[in-house]
Amino acid sequence: MRLGDSENQSEFRTRLRGWLRAHVPPARPGAPRVWAAEELRAWSRALHEAGYAGLTWPAEHGGRGLSPAYQAIYAEESALAEAPDHINVIGLNMVGPTIIRYGTQEQQATYLPRILSGEAIFCQGFSEPDAGSDLASVRTRARRRPGGYVLDGEKVWSSYAHLADHCLLLARTDPDAPKHRGLTCFLIDMRAPGVQVRPLRQMSGDTDFNQIILTGAVTPEDSVLGPLGEGWRVALTTLAHERGTFGITLTARLAVQFDRLVQTATAAGADRDPVVRREIAELYVRLQGLRFTGYRALAALERTGEPGPEGSVLKLGWSQANQRLSALASGLLGGTATASWSGYWQHQRLRTRANSIEGGTSEILRGIIAERVLGLPRSR
Repeated sequence: MRLGDSENQSEFRTRLRGWLRAHVPPARPGAPRVWAAEELRAWSRALHEAGYAGLTWPAEHGGRGLSPAYQAIYAEESALAEAPDHINVIGLNMVGPTIIRYGTQEQQATYLPRILSGEAIFCQGFSEPDAGSDLASVRTRARRRPGGYVLDGEKVWSSYAHLADHCLLLARTDPDAPKHRGLTCFLIDMRAPGVQVRPLRQMSGDTDFNQIILTGAVTPEDSVLGPLGEGWRVALTTLAHERGTFGITLTARLAVQFDRLVQTATAAGADRDPVVRREIAELYVRLQGLRFTGYRALAALERTGEPGPEGSVLKLGWSQANQRLSALASGLLGGTATASWSGYWQHQRLRTRANSIEGGTSEILRGIIAERVLGLPRSR
């Protein structure tokens, strides 16, 4: 595990920092910036034009063919600069790599350039009301018809589906096959008749998560991604890429939140309280532990070329630390803080409740860590 940058990586980081300083507008004092959809589209075009979209994608598919370390550098620096995500973050980091691995030449030519530029926004349709943690139990059906398939079912917790043009969707094509067989992945058009999106409003007021309802939605034969009936294998590839350098992104964002916490504690006059100081110190230790765990996971990714189960450690640890940090910050404010910070931390505390669900529930992540990281015997 190398903790420092190589000479080339250091030069890349320096250029990136300069570019971010020139292109990320400063947030107003007291709260981070909120980005409108059109601003995110413009930002994504700028990233693409500057060559910061698809850093690890193969050059023949429009990327730069760089190692995951460069994507990790981008994740760290963009978080520290408080830059927004590429509007097509799911397409860029999850769907795109899956299409590169399993897509036909026609699918690659159709989708990959538009994913990079942000023209084709993707969401993911895996989880269902009765098949969230147990993904192999999906009930969404895809029935063959002349020229394609008819889809019926329901997906839930689909991030950014309200903005998406397409969805990487997992459906059952053979109801008589064993549980992990008979599943197929599709690239469906979110504007097709029979596809309905309903936002799910969280306690915080956010509506990033959505419900997708499929009622007789028709998708063509060439929308199948990967081998028919091998959707479980295709979906696992997508989920593995979700946690590739994602943990480093989360850790960098947690570092920004930690700095805000220290500012809040100081402004509230709580920085000399021994209980508060101990809690902040413990959060700092957790943050550093996550940072170095991320570097270990990155080293393994560079060796093997595939994201490993260590990403589950990062995601689980981040969700716990982020919830703890936001609870502490909102508790420090009471009724004495300025309105802007008070509103920000109240929103964060409510929003962080979803951290235990999104990107893999904490219960499932503990099982992955136990079996695949620690090597403990399976419990079922």
